[in-house]
Amino acid sequence: METADLSHHISRRFNEDLERVRSKVLGMGGFVEQQLHKAITALVEGDSTLGEAVAMDDHEVNNMEIAIDDECSRILATRAPAASDLRVIVAIIKTITDLERIGDEGEKIGYIASRLATMERPADKYREIKHLGRVVSEMVHDALDAFARLDVESALRVARQDRLVDEEYEAIQRQNITFMMEDPRTIRRALDVMWVVRALERIGDHAKNIS
Repeated sequence: METADLSHHISRRFNEDLERVRSKVLGMGGFVEQQLHKAITALVEGDSTLGEAVAMDDHEVNNMEIAIDDECSRILATRAPAASDLRVIVAIIKTITDLERIGDEGEKIGYIASRLATMERPADKYREIKHLGRVVSEMVHDALDAFARLDVESALRVARQDRLVDEEYEAIQRQNITFMMEDPRTIRRALDVMWVVRALERIGDHAKNIS
């Protein structure tokens, strides 16, 4: 095989490898999105079983991260990518790290949702968390869209949403501190809510990293 043909062959194989990895990343992202949606649903609807299921399924996210990371290592070892291609692989590795951490935060929400399901729900049925969860879920979706299509507008939208998430996070935390001061009986539930909101805020940060 001549040098030019060999170079073309290697390039084609590299592109095939890269496309396969990108597809796996998007599959991982889709699973993480589903887990986040289920975790928020479990909390809002007081579904202890669903919350526990989300927490128990987090190992699937971890397995996906390991598999994709191994694939990236194999590509680096066997394909000797050019600088521009190397940047793509590094971006993929960073993305799956953030997705795995989103999965960890979803696991926390699942555990807390299962615990809160045993308590009396507030009159507003966690309306603020439901709204914040929707915004954060949109951020994750837009971040994955930006990753898949190299879409600058989606990336900018995620950055704008992150500022909104930070504002809502602060407002909900202040509200829960007020609840605890006014009625000590709400302390346990309020603390759990604050942990959930903190998890959602962190998910927003990871979504911004991906975009």
